[in-house]
Amino acid sequence: MLISTRSRYGLKIMYELAEKYGDQPVFLKDIAVAHGISEKYLSKLVIPLRGAGLISSFRGSHGGYALAREPRAITVREIVQVLEGELSPATGARGSSQRGPADSHPTEGVWSLLDKTVYDTLENVTLESLVQTGRNRTINYQI
Repeated sequence: MLISTRSRYGLKIMYELAEKYGDQPVFLKDIAVAHGISEKYLSKLVIPLRGAGLISSFRGSHGGYALAREPRAITVREIVQVLEGELSPATGARGSSQRGPADSHPTEGVWSLLDKTVYDTLENVTLESLVQTGRNRTINYQI
């Protein structure tokens, strides 16, 4: 399974919005500048995120973007699934989501385990936990 820049940058957008949750909406250009990412590219990512009900947009001089739900209620799985589609690395390897006689082979358990591990890992990380990790991170300079 390859996680594209859509998900990586989309998660950065969502992280920034989670950090500012409860404050004024955030301008997309501020996120773009902070991460050195094209604002035009980020604007294409907010469309599906807004469509999925993960973010809200506001117009006007105090406009911008904000999370539509609390950071603790949004998982990385939701974000990646909105931006990537199907999360299952094994489904693509088998070529079909329909189960047939070949799916009863003992090796299929490996793919099921991989699917479950990816899903569970992404489902167990919330935006709130990422923000807490970011705030608790200490900078260690060694010379």
